[in-house]
Amino acid sequence: MEIKGRLVKVLPVQTGQGRNGEWKKQEFVIELEGTYPRKVCISAWGDKVNAGSLVEGTMLNVFFDVESREFNGKWYTNLTAWKVEAAGENQQAPPPVSPMDAYQPYTDMPPMKDDLPF
Repeated sequence: MEIKGRLVKVLPVQTGQGRNGEWKKQEFVIELEGTYPRKVCISAWGDKVNAGSLVEGTMLNVFFDVESREFNGKWYTNLTAWKVEAAGENQQAPPPVSPMDAYQPYTDMPPMKDDLPF
C-alpha cells in the first residue's frame, strides 16, 4: 500500500536484542491531507531505518504493509514501511503552459477557389 502525508513527528530509534540478533526500529508520524486531517504512526525496521533523511515538515510517500496480530485476546495493528521517499512537491515543477502557447494554426489547407455563385 502507499500513503502520502506531511511528516509531523520523528520518534526516537528503539534498539534491542532478540533471538535473531540485534534489531532497530524507527517510528514516525505523518499527517494525511484532507478535510479532516488524520495522523498515522508508521514503523520502519532494520536497514529501512534512516532517521537522517526524515525531516519534519516534508511531504513523504510511504510504501507499507499492514499486519494485525492477537495477544491475550486483543488485536494490534502495525503499519510497517518498506520504502520511504520524498514526495514530488519538493522537486521543481515545469512552468505552466498557457492555452495560447499550445495553439498552432492549421497551415496545411489546400488553396481555396473563389467559385461562389454571387
